[in-house]
Amino acid sequence: MSTGTTPPPHPSVDPSTDPSANPPPDPQDAPDPATAGRPEPRRSGPLRWTRGSRALLALAGPLVLTNLAHVALTTVDIVMLGRLGATEIAAAGLALALFNQLRTTGTGLVTGVGNLVAEARVRGDRDRIGALLFAGFFWATACGAVFCAALLSAGPLLLLLGQDPAVVERAEEFLTVLAPGMLPCLWFQTLRHFTTGLKRPGPLLAITLASVGLTILLNHALIHGEFGLPALGATGVAVATVTVFLLSFLAFVAVLLRDPLLRSHLASASAWSWNGDAVRSVWRLGLPIAGTYASEAGFFSVLTLLVGTLGADALAAQTVLNQIVYIVFMVSAGLSHAASVHISEEWGRGDRAAARRTGLLGTAWGVVATLLVALVYLTVPERVVSWFLPAGHAGATEVIALTVTGLSIAALLQVFDAVQNIGNGILRGTGDTAGPFRTSLLGYWLIGLPAGYLLAVTADLGVAGVWIGQTLGLAATAGLLLLSFLRRTGSGPGRAATPTVPEPEPS
Repeated sequence: MSTGTTPPPHPSVDPSTDPSANPPPDPQDAPDPATAGRPEPRRSGPLRWTRGSRALLALAGPLVLTNLAHVALTTVDIVMLGRLGATEIAAAGLALALFNQLRTTGTGLVTGVGNLVAEARVRGDRDRIGALLFAGFFWATACGAVFCAALLSAGPLLLLLGQDPAVVERAEEFLTVLAPGMLPCLWFQTLRHFTTGLKRPGPLLAITLASVGLTILLNHALIHGEFGLPALGATGVAVATVTVFLLSFLAFVAVLLRDPLLRSHLASASAWSWNGDAVRSVWRLGLPIAGTYASEAGFFSVLTLLVGTLGADALAAQTVLNQIVYIVFMVSAGLSHAASVHISEEWGRGDRAAARRTGLLGTAWGVVATLLVALVYLTVPERVVSWFLPAGHAGATEVIALTVTGLSIAALLQVFDAVQNIGNGILRGTGDTAGPFRTSLLGYWLIGLPAGYLLAVTADLGVAGVWIGQTLGLAATAGLLLLSFLRRTGSGPGRAATPTVPEPEPS
């Protein structure tokens, strides 16, 4: 979406006269005058928790499914690269680690759009909703351009950091193609958080599932040269990924234009004009979130670089293990976003007790989900690894053995990862974005990173030492975030002490 004043081509309608462009207000857009400004009626304890779980999972369900479908895109990439050999998966894994580091940071900057839109929807402020959509696209475009340039110039830095020259050379080829995909990727994320804030995330799942099928088809065709396309090997995966990013964004726009409510927001004048207050609001709320996401992703990226100094086999094992953990992480990410949106509404109504209950429910469901997955890791680890690394390739035996060892550590690691991820979301719902950033600096960088280095290098535990250090850093971060949320929400009903998000500045 352009950030200028001229909208891109779309059906030329006057929202004030065209019924399809200006549909009747959705009931969820307007606050209930009978309940606005005060907490929900109190119900019996078990009923409150049951209804809270039902409401949380109703929103989290589509988000989790969408997240899982979305992570299937990179999972397909890793699985197909694993068929090409350890060097290819190590190089692509290094490139993807850098891309995901910046993508995650950019996504963090626009994540607050969902919370801001949720609060504007509760107030019935439709102009504000459109202005927030524009602001999200503005920051997605600015970040995307800067990050693309950074990825294209990453090669010399990787060599200075001690990475294998052969791996870096192939990673540079991969990034040259992949870097421009940052823009449509962040545009898609902006629309994703915008529709989540409106509690209409439905189109995401269908689009992402279609993207998975297209990724499989394009990967196969471009790696091996099928259907008249050139055989590009590992680079074909990057071409397929960028193509899918762009088509997914365009499909999302097409779906929005078919939904009367969403189309009315997309076609509103406020969505196509500069609004300094909205741009500043997204920046103020999103910058600490981006910092937190960057801190977490940077923690994993730095540890990946540390593993890369241990050799290509170790880096290949790190790539596979990160992807396996990332799949499960998507469950907690959906719970985190759902809980955050619900808490934004409850905090905006001043119902601190409901916000506390939602946060605890989200955390509990995250722990249950990851413990169930941990059982799979501990009982059939070789089966899990075989999906990514077939045993027939030369050198695969060592990589498989390292990854299986990592899965036993990941069984515990992912539980703490889920709690810290949900902790970020539930604190964001109360308007606290700076606290999680400070906590991440302590847990990841002052505890996890030194522990990983000492265990891997000083104690000579190698890759396993890095993974144990990750676990310690995530555990410390999870505990601190949960404690901060409990302190912030107190122990009983009452109005919130601070607003969920920054109030609009006077014009």
